[in-house]
Amino acid sequence: MPDLSTTYLGLRLRSPLVASASPATGSVDGIRRLADAGIAAVVLPSLFEEQIVHEELELQRRLDAGIDCSGEASGYFPELDTYNTGPDRYLHLVETAKDAVSIPVMASLNAVTMGSWVRYAHLLQSAGADALELNLYLVAADVSIAGAEVERQLLELVREVRSAIDIPLAVKIGPYFSAVAHFATRLVAAGADGLVLFNRFYQPDLNLDELTVAPHLTLSTPNELRLPLRWIAILAGKIQASLAATTGIHSGRDAAKALLVGADVTMMASALLKNGPNHVQQVEAELLAWMEESDYSSVRQLRGSVSHGAVPDPTAFERLGYLETLSSWR
Repeated sequence: MPDLSTTYLGLRLRSPLVASASPATGSVDGIRRLADAGIAAVVLPSLFEEQIVHEELELQRRLDAGIDCSGEASGYFPELDTYNTGPDRYLHLVETAKDAVSIPVMASLNAVTMGSWVRYAHLLQSAGADALELNLYLVAADVSIAGAEVERQLLELVREVRSAIDIPLAVKIGPYFSAVAHFATRLVAAGADGLVLFNRFYQPDLNLDELTVAPHLTLSTPNELRLPLRWIAILAGKIQASLAATTGIHSGRDAAKALLVGADVTMMASALLKNGPNHVQQVEAELLAWMEESDYSSVRQLRGSVSHGAVPDPTAFERLGYLETLSSWR
């Protein structure tokens, strides 16, 4: 049987199948079910900047309640559970998940501004997280800020978080940078031990009846794997960092494609939400079957064998691929 073991962020994993941040990893029971199904590691749902800000404002509001009233009044102190819905609950999830399973548990921070992120990165490490995934989900909507300044701010954020922790740091980005390969090298120089490609940017819809902006969630499809495939293939062997493929991993064959272009691990969210935790077993079986059919004895052997630097014509991942795609329609 082929050896599925791999290394990601310096962590030795039994397979390259990782559960990425989603509601499927948001509870200890869910994490335990994934571990029982054979998942190699989990990334917890992101702790968002908005949650931290909300908790801090809510706490201040409650502490200020009755400030002009008698100091002997006893009805102004809130029960902890009434406002403890942000970072503290998240830290508790890290601690209890680590106690419940033996696989690596990675925390996730969704950051934009410096704020309290350095502090919370340190707290997540103290809670027992095996690694931290910094989720740089940003829509650069300010017309006065140039792309170079956006990148500078994000790089500074990575450097600050890196300085606060000793555990491995992965950075999850979207594909909408003017020079993805160059920005990737700068992220690694700033302290990223790994890159997660790519973040899905959820597009809002409009409610025509109420004339409001409405959130709209669509689960990924295997077709979306093509974008991370291209960029992982280009980056593999050119940066000294782990590479994780996310978005569009639904089957063992999808996982095989990501590994072939150079990914160290493949991350799933939509497939697990749609099919349940036991889908991990099907994906692993499909990956093993394909490896046996293709005479690969290990993940180490196949990883990167079809990357940008390994194929006879690397332009297939660049402009030539664009031209051939346009001419392929029949």
